[in-house]
Amino acid sequence: MLRTHTCGELRKEDCGSDVILCGWIQRIRDLGGMTFIDIRDRYGITQLTFSVELNKELYHKAKSLGREYVIKANGTVVERSNKNPHIPTGDIEIIVHSLELLNSSENVPFTIDDDTDGGEELRMKYRYLDIRRNIVRQNLILRHHMASETRNFLHQLDFIEVETPVLIKSTPEGARDFLVPSRMNAGQFYALPQSPQTFKQLLMIGGLDRYFQLVKCFRDEDFRADRQPEFTQIDCEMSFVDKNDIFEVFEGLLSQLFIKLKGFKPDNFIKMSYYEAMKYYGTDKPDTRLGMKFVELNDLAKGKGFRVFDDAEIVAGIKVVQCADYSRKQIDELTEWVKRPQIGAKGLVYVKINTDGTIKSSVDKFFSEDDLKKWAQAFNAVEGDLLLIMAGEKTATRKALGELRLEMGNRLEIGKQERYECLWIEDFPLLEWDEETKRYYAMHHPFTSPLVEDIPKLDTDPATVRANAYDLVVNGIEIGGGSVRIHDKSLQEKMFEILGMTKEEAYRQFGFLMDAFCYGAPPHGGIALGFDRLVALFSGEDSIRDVIAFPKNNAGRDIMIDSPAPIDQKQLKELHLKLDIKK
Repeated sequence: MLRTHTCGELRKEDCGSDVILCGWIQRIRDLGGMTFIDIRDRYGITQLTFSVELNKELYHKAKSLGREYVIKANGTVVERSNKNPHIPTGDIEIIVHSLELLNSSENVPFTIDDDTDGGEELRMKYRYLDIRRNIVRQNLILRHHMASETRNFLHQLDFIEVETPVLIKSTPEGARDFLVPSRMNAGQFYALPQSPQTFKQLLMIGGLDRYFQLVKCFRDEDFRADRQPEFTQIDCEMSFVDKNDIFEVFEGLLSQLFIKLKGFKPDNFIKMSYYEAMKYYGTDKPDTRLGMKFVELNDLAKGKGFRVFDDAEIVAGIKVVQCADYSRKQIDELTEWVKRPQIGAKGLVYVKINTDGTIKSSVDKFFSEDDLKKWAQAFNAVEGDLLLIMAGEKTATRKALGELRLEMGNRLEIGKQERYECLWIEDFPLLEWDEETKRYYAMHHPFTSPLVEDIPKLDTDPATVRANAYDLVVNGIEIGGGSVRIHDKSLQEKMFEILGMTKEEAYRQFGFLMDAFCYGAPPHGGIALGFDRLVALFSGEDSIRDVIAFPKNNAGRDIMIDSPAPIDQKQLKELHLKLDIKK
């Protein structure tokens, strides 16, 4: 090794030792006769000291260096007179005896510091420099530790890590596939996997019993802060289980990650049906930390001559604790906020339960104080609370009210504290109807089993069939999802039929799986957790880009390597492709 120690490990007890450090120059401070260099590596920062009295030549050499130069310094550890309590090595410094320049650096395009002056696009272009910053490096180290803990935990429970193929067959269901043309098979294409779904089911049929993989998956879809064209899953499957067995294992995994990496165990895992989530929170991934559960007022608010309520399918609202002092300006601002096209509400009614015991609302003309008191009782509201109420079509109103709930949580900074609430959302609809194509689509995927008691409804009322499926939600973030799978050939055929596939189409796409069901498929189920989202949750980042070493931007581009990029005509010809793109 070129060095004897890292830049983060020396302490006061090392004083008197001769050491060699290697790293990058974080900053240089020249105090006239004394020069100090902070040398940085992955492990920390150590101060190097150069004195014109001790070594004039070395002092001038140090002054001539620049930020991000790579150096090797040989010297003696001494106690610092002006200690730095903000870094672990702040009690010591190195009196340098010899200095070697390993490589110089041009002026970097942004400051490599926690409070950098570089915007996201610039930092993505020079990601290798961005990785030198503490915050990015620590996120990648956290990611490594989470992967190691995951593997260790699942290994202890007899899960076997198996690699599944990356070049597979394209299927019409789900998101768009990334396609890979085959040079050896003209006009034919591989697809990159959106999930190893069918392969992990085949591993269960193969008798492996418990499988997992930290697997790279690909989806050609629109990008947001929590989406990337390529992402990583903790992918798992188990045989001879029901959903409660799967819950137990993965509550254990998440608890282990919290204990090992956060130092505490999360609150109990709540179970909530999809119907409850939509009715009381307007979303299938509610952040339960915020409170503000919906209360419906149809019985109390209709029939009083206020047409907005009388003509509505639903009247519902939220209670915002101790916000009755909101000004008219603040209420008007909220009203305009919910009227935005992204939210789509027509208006907002407020009720203030004032601290002096009076009740004031925006609909006093139509409702008496007695009426409003009954509303307050329905919300369990007390003096100082604010009620915000919407009315309209049921689904749209709940969705808009859910967005308002999140906005109020954000404005009141309810979710800022480090608290984690985990819940399972279960009993999803198996199918969703699409008006445009006039057909059903699988809400999860076509291999999800219906609840046993709902199977007869597949022939009579498929829209009401519930799936034996579940999502894991933490603080309003969908961390993962899974299901108990269909393992019976005739039921799988029925599912494909409901999804509008002919028998021939089903066998062309999934004949290998249907054939496998003929040879003793065990009951099985599984889950996939979004590893990038999980790391972002633990690190406190809003975007998964911040926990991926080399992410794509919002347009799906890697601006560092300039990808995707055109390919030359020779390559196109070898792949039997001809592009005709009109600019």
